[in-house]
Amino acid sequence: MVLPLLPGYSFNRNVGKEKFHKSQHWGFCNSVRMLVSEEKPGIGGEPLIGQKVKTKYSIYPKGEGTDRPSWLAFDRQILCFDAYLEDRVCDKSQEICRIRFYKIYFYLEDDTIKVHEPQVKNSGLPKGTFIRRHRISLPPPNDDQFYTVYDFNINIDIIFLGWTFKIYDCDKFTKFFLRKIGVKLNPPGQRPQDLYLKMRKETLERAEPLRPYESTDTRRQFLEYDRKVLRFFCLWDDSGSLFGERRELVLHYFLSDDTVEIKEILPENSGRDAKLLFLRRSKLPKYGPPRLHQPGQITDRSFLNFDGLSSKQKYSYMLDKYKLGKIDQAFYKDSDLFLGATINVGGRKVILCDCDEFTKSYYKTKYGIENFTPLSYKPRPPPKIERKFPPYTGFGSEEDSLRSCLSLKPVPYQKKFSREGSYGNIGNVLRFFARLITPPCADADRKFIISYFLKDGTLSVFELIERNSGYTGGLFLKRSRVKKFGQEVFKSELPEYINVEDLYVGAKVNVNGNLFALLSADEYTLNYMEKNVDRFPFSNIELTLQKLKEEESKSREIKQVFSAADCNHTKMVDFNTFRDLLLDITVNKLTDQEILTIARHYRVPEDMGSDRNLLIAQAQEKLKKNMFEHFDRLISSCVYEDRKKKNVLPNRDIKRLCKSHRFPLTDDLLENLLARFEDSEGQINYKSFFLALNWRMNPVSELEAPHYVKERGEDVCFGMPSPIPVKFIRYLDLLKDVYGLDQEGP
Repeated sequence: MVLPLLPGYSFNRNVGKEKFHKSQHWGFCNSVRMLVSEEKPGIGGEPLIGQKVKTKYSIYPKGEGTDRPSWLAFDRQILCFDAYLEDRVCDKSQEICRIRFYKIYFYLEDDTIKVHEPQVKNSGLPKGTFIRRHRISLPPPNDDQFYTVYDFNINIDIIFLGWTFKIYDCDKFTKFFLRKIGVKLNPPGQRPQDLYLKMRKETLERAEPLRPYESTDTRRQFLEYDRKVLRFFCLWDDSGSLFGERRELVLHYFLSDDTVEIKEILPENSGRDAKLLFLRRSKLPKYGPPRLHQPGQITDRSFLNFDGLSSKQKYSYMLDKYKLGKIDQAFYKDSDLFLGATINVGGRKVILCDCDEFTKSYYKTKYGIENFTPLSYKPRPPPKIERKFPPYTGFGSEEDSLRSCLSLKPVPYQKKFSREGSYGNIGNVLRFFARLITPPCADADRKFIISYFLKDGTLSVFELIERNSGYTGGLFLKRSRVKKFGQEVFKSELPEYINVEDLYVGAKVNVNGNLFALLSADEYTLNYMEKNVDRFPFSNIELTLQKLKEEESKSREIKQVFSAADCNHTKMVDFNTFRDLLLDITVNKLTDQEILTIARHYRVPEDMGSDRNLLIAQAQEKLKKNMFEHFDRLISSCVYEDRKKKNVLPNRDIKRLCKSHRFPLTDDLLENLLARFEDSEGQINYKSFFLALNWRMNPVSELEAPHYVKERGEDVCFGMPSPIPVKFIRYLDLLKDVYGLDQEGP
């Protein structure tokens, strides 16, 4: 019965084999045919019956992961052993053998070995590579095999090419690797000492050189501590002597050469000459002042003899090694300086009171000092004498008169300009509408515009021109700084001027004797005041609502009052009614500025369509008068700026392009026009914007400004035929935020 050809059913060992070649047993050596080896495997590279094939390289334990070749797994991994060799010395009575030390390197990637001998000064023997890197065979009778990692250990003898090396130690990596592969390490041996080298060293130390040499090399200290200086703040208390006082000093200790420099800190108007140094840079002796010495007594080197010029060198000399007759001097070192120490500076006792941060870190690192509590050394400052100036002379301004008292050569007063008025800021002027409230009744109907310039704090007043009023109108007060009313004229102190904090809606401002009541402000001024609530507390909505919360006990009556005012149930009231109700509720505790702040916060948005057409008509009229027709050029510039091709640009870019093309519109009119064309993201469709302003292609009929009917109280509140800043207010939102009342509330 024939078994199927399946795994385990066939006894033919050649099934699945692909190599059937025979091994070569014969070869040539020096042109002679001879048997190469008796351990060649059989057919197909398989060992013969009873034959043991020796491994070519060391066998290492397999780790986790994929198998890698040895040249890659053990790349740059070397075992290092410390060994020595006893070299016999013949025909010498001083020594019998010489100890030579070696480094044995075993390369794990290919089982090669290298022996290296370190250099020894004045040994007289060539050092370096003793055995080059190659595979070394075992000593006979195993010379057909090579050394592997398992043949190495500590405190054993190993033979390389007939040389017996004694291994006494190895490095940490070698110990770790041998333990990992299962080799039990022997305890390390002791490093022997060459008796001849020891005897020779002792002999050289006892011998005195014919020419004594004195080492004066200070380069290491200089290179390590160059530009590193310790700084101490010191005090010399000389108040016990006649006309003495406490004097502050600064001590500098130079670490590069251990020298000391002391400077004196002179207070203002001390009456002393401004000397550069209290002690010039030098080594500071501990016991001073030192006595005077003859020239040549104190030197760095002591010469015994000097031979003069010679043929090979410029001069020759002999130094005194023992330095007989040298004058010993003790100088201050860095270890002698610490906080609270008293040092002797030429007979003066100086106390170290404080030091800088570098000095603290230096002593903390080198000496481990942690306590650096400073001593109080600065005396109490003398009483400050108040400087009095003569009163104002009446010539020029007060600043000019004061400048003539500060120096012999008067310097003109330099005005301080604020950043808020820098170039490019369009709205750098705060404008208020005002009414004159001087006692004569004829001036009650006069209307003014007060402009405050943020750049330099100046003020100007312009009177509105009205027909048949009996007043010419125009410039009432040119731009200048206005003093607060009621100050003394001829005084030593500088006068106080009207500043921006004194201006708000409802305030009364006295300008050179004329009392003005500020009735309203433009949109930019109100926005500026609401953005800077730290300077304008009346524009802070939170503080204003806090005043309304104080009337929480009357919340039910307040809701009923507002509901009664809203007869048509529109959930909003007009500004005049809203103002009267708030004044009655708070018993006139709120100012007009605070009421206007609340109204602007809860105002009802207005339809801007009619205002937009009116602004376009005004702009086309000005463009037509100036004969401006370069709209295509403006659109081309916008297309060039529009990199993303979205047909929109930010507000600031449109404004910049208009200025660069000399667009003949005022800044206020251009700002209002751009605001009407902005979308929710602040972008403007430049094509529709400039096409709307093109008076040639899209002319707009001349529109008249709407006639504003004066509502009840408008003359009283604002005193001028200008539209009320806020038309209607959502009172329910106000009551909900302040008192928590809604439409169905109590």
